[in-house]
Amino acid sequence: MSRRDACQGSGQERHAALVSNAAVVDGSRSQRCGITSLGSAGYTIGAMFFLDARAARVTWTVLVFAAGLGLVYLLRKPLLLFVFSLFFAYLIFPLVRMVERGLPRRGGRPLAIGVVYVLLLLALVGVGLSVGPRLTEEVRLLTEKAPQMAQQLSSGQIITNVLQKRGWEAGRVQQVEGAVRAHAGQIIGYVQAALAAALAWLAGAWVIVLVPVFAFFILKDAEPAAAGIDGLIEEPRHRELWRDIAEDVHLLLARYVRALILLSLITLVAWSAVFFLAGVPYPVGLAAIGGVLEFLPIVGPLTAGVIVVSVALFSGYAHPWLLVAFVLVWRGIQDYVSSPLVMGRGIEIHPAVVIFGVIAGGEIGGPAGMFLSVPVIAALRIVWRRVRDARSGPARNLAAQPGGGP
Repeated sequence: MSRRDACQGSGQERHAALVSNAAVVDGSRSQRCGITSLGSAGYTIGAMFFLDARAARVTWTVLVFAAGLGLVYLLRKPLLLFVFSLFFAYLIFPLVRMVERGLPRRGGRPLAIGVVYVLLLLALVGVGLSVGPRLTEEVRLLTEKAPQMAQQLSSGQIITNVLQKRGWEAGRVQQVEGAVRAHAGQIIGYVQAALAAALAWLAGAWVIVLVPVFAFFILKDAEPAAAGIDGLIEEPRHRELWRDIAEDVHLLLARYVRALILLSLITLVAWSAVFFLAGVPYPVGLAAIGGVLEFLPIVGPLTAGVIVVSVALFSGYAHPWLLVAFVLVWRGIQDYVSSPLVMGRGIEIHPAVVIFGVIAGGEIGGPAGMFLSVPVIAALRIVWRRVRDARSGPARNLAAQPGGGP
């Protein structure tokens, strides 16, 4: 009997082998027929639906993947809390390492983390005392005038007043006003909903308290946890793959988090200086809004620009078009100069993929999902590349051997 005939067998023979795990008894034939050690669940599926071993493996993989996605969606809120704690840990990790080097060895990492927390608290108090009163007053005034500004913007009244002052004809003004009325309501509603969701999520005391608590344990036990996971992986090539993925994701997150903080601070300082010099109303408040929204890819800077221009138009600022030009030029500087210099290589993602990720993240987790969309996509790309290289590596080595290639 040929090997092909032995592998095929009869339908009853294959069904009995799947149900009774005959592969354990007759290991040689199981290996020839393609029955691997995936687990009894895959073979049970194949026996129930009369699938071959490969189809059973694919079906089982799809089911496990779908179940994992469903579990992640159900646990998205605690997972988001953990991810923000992880980002905060990456942010202060360089300070912790620097303080740890100067402390006695007996104190170790926990004492260094405590010292950094105290220093951060003192810094926040100092910043709050210096710019807090003015920032609070400007934000309060903006909040009080926001409903009136939104109504005038959605009705097109602000645009009409500006265009009439510039000497535009009545017909052209009406065309622009109609276009603004058609779309401004949707845009304003979306922006208000996004900002309200972000403020509601960040305003919770549990976030403020639990983020540094979780970050403390992440900083304290990250290395032992990674070593424990490494010890659970028995096969050397799988252990090497895990180490490569963990190292790449570690470098990615560290670079991304610190880059976001730097870009946000750059926006805050630059906008404050320009708005002060140009006489823009509410300079500190608008600059703070721009710095905070810098964390949301694409949507954040766009929303910040709309808010700045709308406030300037509502307040009767004399040069709104110069402000529009500044916002556009600044966006170009951030995207093509500041971001590449600060982030470096490793986070290059196609703009279409970023837009899709932001939309999907917003649907899943709101503003927090938008914030996490880019690092999640970048991390998934790292995993895919490492797995692809690991699978293609043995094939390349085999082809390089004498007689191993075509």
